[in-house]
Amino acid sequence: MDRFMFEGVEIALVASCAVFITMNPGYAGRTELPDNLKALFRPVSMMVPDYALIAEISLFSFGFSDAKTLSKKITTTFKLSSEQLSAQDHYDFGMRAVKSVISAAGNLKRQNPTMDEELIALRAIQDVNVPKFLMDDLKLFNGIVSDLFPSIKEQPVDYGALDSSLKTACSKLNISDVPEFIHKCIQLYETTVVRHGLMLVGPTGSGKTKCYEVLQKAMTMLKGEMSPAGTPFEPVKTFILNPKSITMGQLYGEFDAMTHEWTDGILSTLIRLGCAATDEDNKWYLFDGPVDAVWIENMNTVLDDNKKLCLSSGEIIKLAETMTMMFEVADLAVASPATVSRCGMVYLEPGILGLKPFVECWLKKLPDPIYDHKDQLETLFTQYLEPFIEFMRENLKEIVPSMDSNLTFSMLKLIECFFTPFIPKEDVIVVVDPDSDDDLYGDKPISEEKLARIVELIEPWFFFSLVWTLGSTTDNDGRKKFDKHLREKMKENNVKLQFPEEGLVYDYKLDDGDISKTKVDDEETEAAVVKEVCWKNWLSDQPEIHIPRDAKFADIIVPTLDTVRSSYVLEILLENRKTVLCVGPTGTGKSLAISDKLLRGMGKEYLPEFMTFSAKTSANQTQDLIDGKLDKRRKGVFGPPLGKYFIFFIDDMNMPALEVFGAQPPIELVRQWMDFKGWYDRKAIGDFRKLVDVNFVCAMGPPGGGRNPVTARLTRHFNYLAFTELEEQSMTKIFGTIYDWWAVTMPRNVSSASTTIVQTCIEVFKTITTQLLPTPAKSHYTFNLRDLSKVIQGMLMMEADRIKTMEDVLRLWYHESCRVFQDRLVNDEDRFWFEGFCKKKMTEDFNLKFEDVVTTNPLLYGDFMVPSSDNKVYCEITDHEKMVKILDEYLEDYNQITTAKMNLVLFMDAIRHVCRISRIIRQPLGNALLLGMGGSGRQSLTRLASHMAEYDCFQIELSKNYGTTEWRDDLKTVMLKAGLENRSMVFLFSDTQIKSESFLEDLNNILNSGDVPNIYSLDELDSIYTAMKPIVQDAGMQPTKTNLFSAYTKRVKSNLHTVVTMSPIGEVFRARLRQFPALVNCCTIDWFSEWPDDALRSVATRFLNDIPDLDADDKVMEGLVMMCQEIQSTVHQYSLKFLAEMSRYNYVTPTSYLELLGIFSKLIGMKKEELRTARKRTKTGLDKLLTTAEEVSKLQEELETMQPLLDEAVQESIVTMEKITKDTIVANETKSVVQKEEAQAADKARETQAIADDAQRDLNEALPALDAALASLKSLNKGDVVEVRAMTRPPVGVVMVIEAVCIMKGVKPKRVPGEKPGEKKDDYWDPGKALLSEPAKFLESLFKFDKDNIPESNISKIQPYIDDENFTVPAIAKVSKACTSICQWVRAMHKYHFVSKAVAPKREALRVATEELAETQKILDAAKARLYDVEQGLATLQAKYDDCVRKKEELEFKTAECKARLGRADKLIGGLAGEKIRWQESVEKLKYVIDNIVGDVLLAAANVAYLGPFTGEYRSEMVNKWIKLLDVNFVPHTDDSSLLGTLSDPVKVRSWQIAGLPKDNLSVENGVIVQFSRRWCLFIDPQGQANKWIKNMERDNGIDIIKLSDRDFLRSLENAIRFGKPCLLENVGEELDPALEPVLLKQTFKQSGSTVIKLGDAIIPYHEDFKFYITTKLPNPHYTPEVSTKVTLVNFTLSPSGLEDQLLGIAVAEERPDLEEAKNQLIISNAKMKGELKEIEDKILYKLSASEGSPVDDVDLIVTLDASKIKSEEIKAKVVVAEQTEKDIDQTRSQYIPVAVNTQILFFCVADLSNIDPMYQYSLEWFIRIFLNGIANAERSDNLPQRIKNINEYFTFSLYSNVCRSLFEKHKLLFAFLLSTRILTHEGKINLDEWRFFPGRWYPQDKRPTKPCS
Repeated sequence: MDRFMFEGVEIALVASCAVFITMNPGYAGRTELPDNLKALFRPVSMMVPDYALIAEISLFSFGFSDAKTLSKKITTTFKLSSEQLSAQDHYDFGMRAVKSVISAAGNLKRQNPTMDEELIALRAIQDVNVPKFLMDDLKLFNGIVSDLFPSIKEQPVDYGALDSSLKTACSKLNISDVPEFIHKCIQLYETTVVRHGLMLVGPTGSGKTKCYEVLQKAMTMLKGEMSPAGTPFEPVKTFILNPKSITMGQLYGEFDAMTHEWTDGILSTLIRLGCAATDEDNKWYLFDGPVDAVWIENMNTVLDDNKKLCLSSGEIIKLAETMTMMFEVADLAVASPATVSRCGMVYLEPGILGLKPFVECWLKKLPDPIYDHKDQLETLFTQYLEPFIEFMRENLKEIVPSMDSNLTFSMLKLIECFFTPFIPKEDVIVVVDPDSDDDLYGDKPISEEKLARIVELIEPWFFFSLVWTLGSTTDNDGRKKFDKHLREKMKENNVKLQFPEEGLVYDYKLDDGDISKTKVDDEETEAAVVKEVCWKNWLSDQPEIHIPRDAKFADIIVPTLDTVRSSYVLEILLENRKTVLCVGPTGTGKSLAISDKLLRGMGKEYLPEFMTFSAKTSANQTQDLIDGKLDKRRKGVFGPPLGKYFIFFIDDMNMPALEVFGAQPPIELVRQWMDFKGWYDRKAIGDFRKLVDVNFVCAMGPPGGGRNPVTARLTRHFNYLAFTELEEQSMTKIFGTIYDWWAVTMPRNVSSASTTIVQTCIEVFKTITTQLLPTPAKSHYTFNLRDLSKVIQGMLMMEADRIKTMEDVLRLWYHESCRVFQDRLVNDEDRFWFEGFCKKKMTEDFNLKFEDVVTTNPLLYGDFMVPSSDNKVYCEITDHEKMVKILDEYLEDYNQITTAKMNLVLFMDAIRHVCRISRIIRQPLGNALLLGMGGSGRQSLTRLASHMAEYDCFQIELSKNYGTTEWRDDLKTVMLKAGLENRSMVFLFSDTQIKSESFLEDLNNILNSGDVPNIYSLDELDSIYTAMKPIVQDAGMQPTKTNLFSAYTKRVKSNLHTVVTMSPIGEVFRARLRQFPALVNCCTIDWFSEWPDDALRSVATRFLNDIPDLDADDKVMEGLVMMCQEIQSTVHQYSLKFLAEMSRYNYVTPTSYLELLGIFSKLIGMKKEELRTARKRTKTGLDKLLTTAEEVSKLQEELETMQPLLDEAVQESIVTMEKITKDTIVANETKSVVQKEEAQAADKARETQAIADDAQRDLNEALPALDAALASLKSLNKGDVVEVRAMTRPPVGVVMVIEAVCIMKGVKPKRVPGEKPGEKKDDYWDPGKALLSEPAKFLESLFKFDKDNIPESNISKIQPYIDDENFTVPAIAKVSKACTSICQWVRAMHKYHFVSKAVAPKREALRVATEELAETQKILDAAKARLYDVEQGLATLQAKYDDCVRKKEELEFKTAECKARLGRADKLIGGLAGEKIRWQESVEKLKYVIDNIVGDVLLAAANVAYLGPFTGEYRSEMVNKWIKLLDVNFVPHTDDSSLLGTLSDPVKVRSWQIAGLPKDNLSVENGVIVQFSRRWCLFIDPQGQANKWIKNMERDNGIDIIKLSDRDFLRSLENAIRFGKPCLLENVGEELDPALEPVLLKQTFKQSGSTVIKLGDAIIPYHEDFKFYITTKLPNPHYTPEVSTKVTLVNFTLSPSGLEDQLLGIAVAEERPDLEEAKNQLIISNAKMKGELKEIEDKILYKLSASEGSPVDDVDLIVTLDASKIKSEEIKAKVVVAEQTEKDIDQTRSQYIPVAVNTQILFFCVADLSNIDPMYQYSLEWFIRIFLNGIANAERSDNLPQRIKNINEYFTFSLYSNVCRSLFEKHKLLFAFLLSTRILTHEGKINLDEWRFFPGRWYPQDKRPTKPCS
């Protein structure tokens, strides 16, 4: 072989290339090599070398003359140190440590050749080891060394220049040059000389960072001078990174998994740059972060003598001599010894510094005005700082642990805040420097008056800072102790301004007369001078609380002592650029106080950004989120827009999950900013991003319950601000204020009890938090203040004016408390306790009995009783019947508008849950966590509740490739709908849809803040800002991006109601609640218990009443309902027993119950129909057989009476025929006369028609004009006519029209004087006006005008008008609408007159012609009448003749038929004589079965729905129990009721067995379950029996076989669904792909009339013939309720009888193949023949029942019967022979039964080995192969019993040998013992009672034997 494949690449094999592996397994981060790899290498064991010898040789090589003695001393030092010093993670006394000492000694020898060798050795030992020792160990070490080197006096080493340079560096860095610290710096220097890899180890605050910074500065300052090591000093450059703030790939570089491209890492880039540098500068690579095996192991080659960085790209980078790897780490608890031994160690303890240097350095930096009071401050620090820290550590409990140095710095930072105004600045505003984090806005010079008052403020400022730093990390009890101690000390030291006696020191703020205020105007300054300095109660300046009537509950903030003081301290710290960490238990208002302060209480220059950490938050996510908000200032510098200042609020900071070795990358990233003000760019590799003008404020709860301890290296940067559990006084104030605001409109006597109610609420809450504690089974029993506020919020949902009495309030309070607290309780015990406690509170606090308050059970409230109302009123629902009807209407309505219909039974338990979900989602910020087993209705009820509230319900749809991108898109869609479109949404999410835990991370964010970081694109953000702008402006806020986005997220939180459904089973659930606390904190929990008995009964009643075929009386119906409930509870009990005895899980869920009812509904109708049809067919056949005998005698009588009638009919027909011949001649003559007259009449009619047409043509010319005129008139109304009449000076056109109409109507004109004197002329205007006086009449007269008789005089008068061009329609239209129509009418009448006149002669001619035509027609009619009479007579005769002929033929036919029927009847009676008795019995039996079928079918349905997962014994036990219960509940059933008896079809079962189904009863039952189950089946099939059976059974149907691992399994499934093929999904595990859900749930719907299903993203047609089978090879899988509700689990594990049968067949086939072949052939032919017989009988019965009338007439029936008779006789004969042959064969086969039995026993013995070790798994195929070998190799014998004995003995030994090869030695004896005992037990040689006693030492009481000796 010269080429080989390596990771997908073909590589040439070079013979000279060898692989060596070095390993020292057994510690962190290391794993053993797998044995199969180990076997390919030659092991070489390395011994611990002789250190002394190596040391001796090395020392000689360095020029030591006394090497032997020195080497002994060096190794002895290490040996004694390892034995006597304390065990620390960073101590290493191995070979590498020895080597370091030797090389250090060598260096010293070179520098000082003349120095005493022992002194050199001593100094080398000390230089290398002392830096790493703890103070206590150092004393011991010095003792060891002084014993080994007694005569040597140590000479102090002169570090001269270095020492002074270190001190200079300290003063430049403004730190104190503590001698021990300087000593540590020198030790660090010494270590850098001997080691290129070293670690600075030590707790937080020990000065590690400053140590290397000081040394770096000192060495750089000494550039060029000679060092103690004998080489010149060189400048030092540092490259700092936190290895845990990035991923391993980003640190070292990685290949892209998809493209295989190499991306460089940050470290490799930095090192490459260092190697490329040409200068001689020292380069220190600082890894400032936790060291753990995950990343540090890759540095081994860098840290040892190789000094090479090996990258996975194959690149190797050799480190230069100037490079040093430094690690700054708090501890090495998880580092491997390999790492520790490779590095030099410098250990720093906080003890070497103490706290004093911190204060001293700080005092040096005081602003000038304060510096004068330095001594006073120093005294105060001396008196209080360390004593109070000591007091704290001894007496107080901190919420989150702090460090002494941290508390000191916190205090210094807080005092500094008061000094801000005294920092000198010019009289100008200083703009924030782009690169600065510290510069603040400048101010005016400080006035002398102010300066004069500083002296009296030093003490109060100090004490205020002391209280809010040292005193602010503790809980409430601690505060009381701190208060007492501080007051005592202040009195002791005679402090001038003592705290007031009342309350605690925490209750007061310092009123320093605004002296420490940074921004004050001149007037205030003057006032400040006058104001007295005093302690004021925090609430003294608070204005009266006024809550607006329309305020939303979530927006109400009631200032309390806690919120006011926290807000104040937070403000002064943040305004002075200090980082703050708010700590406190959940629900103490941390997030609310911070977000309220950031959004409302800070200046405009502050831009807040919110982020929430969860268990899955990563460092990269965090970095992207922060980087995404910042702008680039200049190269490498990023920050907010100029003049602004970012404050990032991180909520739940300690939520990120710990990595394997305990690091939290997001925390490390934040720490990197805290320490170095930035982090590395992950895109521009190696570039450092400096972040300026940003600050962090964080909040976190105490560690525990999913929250992790945060490294002190981060928390040391923060000022702690503790939010303690709210004092009762604060709670009362908050909730009392809100309650009073709500209760304003209540009656006085009710609202006055507000204090008591609030007090009761608080007491209930407090009791619950102490009594109901979380346990593994109740991990969600975590209560916090949010829950109390939810109770009050719930009460506020009801309108106060609806409450009239105290009972109303208490009822509401009880209901809301139950909803918040009781609904999450998991069992009745807890619920009853809670109920009892509430009753007790009612009696004690209000003196009211529970029964008087809560009058209805269950107590329900809701707002859905008035459907479609705009103002939904939340109130108590007392009319439960009406409510059920309304909910049913909602459900019906839902089903009409959706494709996935819900068939729900709304029993009271379901209604309660609907009311609960409705209540949750009607509240803003209302989210629900519904806990319960799959199938308990969580999702269905949520959909219904959403529909009732008219909300959109959104659910994600999983597909094979559904991933984070699709999830984010779906989330975005929902959030934009809720936020931008302002739509109320319900986001329904189930734990079965969690494809990645990041889904929950995002959900956690939405629940917390209404946002998912970085989810929106820039375009989407723009649209959000645009949409929110008016809303923010209306609220009176500035439309900054922060405010706009905050308004948007607020709206999202308010409108988006997340409902998460989870199964509370298992560790995963508990882990998720821990990791994602918002699931509990931000959701109201509703626990779905098992359905109660009344629910089971009401569902059964509803289902059974809906079955039309049931027709059972009330008693039976009641029994059935009880049985359904009993079946469910029986299976539940047996499932627990199944788990206890067999360790097998089976879940009984409501879905199983619905499946029982569904299968029963389907089967009862089907079975009754089948039985009735069979009975009807058999009975009909029987009846017809009996009636045939009676018919024979009737037929004979009929034959005798028919003959004389036949003769008579023949004679009559001859006479009639002669009469017809004569009458035909007369008729023909009459017919010819009529025809002539008919022709003349037709000619006359044509002439008349021509005249009429001519006249009509003329008329048609005038008619259109007339019609148009009339239509025009119709469009006129009264007003148009009145308008004309009202004209005083009408236009000419109008006058002409009126004149024309008057002439046409013959109206007389009025004579009026003309133009010339004495002349008179006609005037028609007045008469015309008179005519128009009644418009309606006038218009009617025009319509009815007699147009046919217009006088000629009128026509001649009108002619001039017609000719006048002004009298046309268009001309008149210009002056009047009415006149236009009238003009049109006049012209039409004129035209009509002339046309009519021309037509008159033609009309006259038409009249004459018409009269003549009528005359002709009369003559024709008379002739026709005569002809009709003649023809009628002829027809009568013909009919008579036909009748005679018909009678004759009929009689002839009947006679022949009668004879034929007699013949057929004989055949029928003879053919079916044998069946008659059998059919009579069959009819009786079927009647009995039909009467008793109900119980049988219920039993069968229960078998199918529930018993699939159980083994045989359990099934039979349950069935027997149910049969007894059927009798108890009076449900009729047959005597031998069973699943197979009721549902199996022998022919079908036989075909299954031929296809490979084992013949035992259990397997046949499984087959029937598969056939009748409504869900697809999942087979538990460890031996592959089911797999084989399905493949054979469905082979002819083209079965598709797929696995979940197939890349295109969904496509194959899609094809099977589309084309209606069976599909087998093999080898599934315990999880099913979520993409299968639509198929498993059969979520089909109609589209365009055809059935379709949505699979993934595609909608595909659903073929009715599609079948789906699933198999698993797991012997005992644990399927969750969610999986088991979607499939029918069928346990196909082999049963002894089934295996025995198979083995018998195999044995006989081997020994007597002829017999087995014959047997198999017989089985197949018998099955075929019996099938044919059944078919023949069915065919005859069908023909008999289907034949109409008498069976004697059915020729086809008689033919079929003849053929069948012959065939069935033939088959019966064959069956008798075959059955005899089968008996003979079976007798011979049965002789081999001992072989089968023995082999079966051995198989189950081998199968049980998996209980000893899960590795011992043996397949059936393997076992059968060994069995076949056994038969083949066993000794032959003609004597059959001997042969059987030989086979058994040989096979038993063969199996034992084969199995033993795979067993551990310790298990072989056990296996032999098992084999022996099983065989002996079968042979009856072991007493079972003794056997039971042997392993378990247990005896049933009644079977205990008597003592032999008594």
